[in-house]
Amino acid sequence: MALIVDVPLNTSIADLDEALRTLLRRELERHGFEGVDVAFDAPSKEWSGKLTSPTVDLFLYDLREALDRTVATPTEQRGNGQTVVHQPPMRLELTYAVTAWTQAVEDEHRLLSQVLAILISHRKLPADVLEGRPGGPRLPEIATSVGRPREEKADFWTSVGGQYKASIDLVAHLPVESGATFVRGPEVRTQTLRVGVAEGGRGTLTELHRCGGTVLDAEGEPVRDAWVALPDSGRWTATDRDGRFRLGRVPSGEQRVIVRTAAGDEAEAVVTVPGPGADLVVGGRPKRRSGKRDDDGT
Repeated sequence: MALIVDVPLNTSIADLDEALRTLLRRELERHGFEGVDVAFDAPSKEWSGKLTSPTVDLFLYDLREALDRTVATPTEQRGNGQTVVHQPPMRLELTYAVTAWTQAVEDEHRLLSQVLAILISHRKLPADVLEGRPGGPRLPEIATSVGRPREEKADFWTSVGGQYKASIDLVAHLPVESGATFVRGPEVRTQTLRVGVAEGGRGTLTELHRCGGTVLDAEGEPVRDAWVALPDSGRWTATDRDGRFRLGRVPSGEQRVIVRTAAGDEAEAVVTVPGPGADLVVGGRPKRRSGKRDDDGT
């Protein structure tokens, strides 16, 4: 198995910022809050002293892996005689301190209340704000929640050099794809065992083979626990969770392969042993691996 590292272009955090900016501006204007800026700066005294218009600030103050949301199972992609194993994405948890800034406290509370209503109404960011930068990748689905802060807010304001202020903690869950993949060579589908028997000075040689293949549904997904049989040889087995099957002690020559699923779907093919094996599709037209032509000439 070979490791291939191809680091992708990743602007997902900046793209998430733009998605939040677009959502807040659109919803605020719809409710009459016009001319409100959306910033992502640290809310320090120096920064707040330069504000000239109502502002909503989303300061990203915590970023960590969301271990409770991590998907541990890699995905496999098969083709061209090899298998590419993709590592599962890292699930990041980004926490923003959301504050509102206006001249009057009453206006500030009105603005912060409306921002809270927007955030709790969108547990997932709308699809139309996930477009990303021109020419860049589209953001995946992003879930959000309004949560408790990870630290005492008095300590937070001391660390950023600002004055204590009411804030909302917004948590966004962002998957980040890895650039590392593993490539496996061609799957071994055929093994040959030669058995010799000597009687009266004369010897006979018998070849028995192990052959295999896959069973997929019409959408290309593996079918597990499907019954697979070679009726002419009396061999049978069942597919594993990846839709693969293997049959041992199969004699040389053409073999009929019959598949039946628990739902009653069936497929049939003819394969040559030894050979590349059989890939069968249930719920659709089976693939024939023997090189024979069908009766209709296809």
